[in-house]
Amino acid sequence: MSPERYARLMAEAKAPYKGLRKFMYGAFGASGAIGGFVFFAQVLSGRDLEHALPNLALQLGVVALMVFLFRLESRKAS
Repeated sequence: MSPERYARLMAEAKAPYKGLRKFMYGAFGASGAIGGFVFFAQVLSGRDLEHALPNLALQLGVVALMVFLFRLESRKAS
């Protein structure tokens, strides 16, 4: 077995599915950003503010959580 392949397998054994987790963080973050844009547009238009504002806050929270988790995952590698 080559040293490069052994190193790659050891890295995968230490952090299984790291690439998949980072992809999911990105996908959920993008989904939250799209939802945030939609609810921000509703807030700007003044439509249904009692529902749009909490939903906007939720979408922004999802984006913030995904950014935090992605950065935490990236920091573990160093």
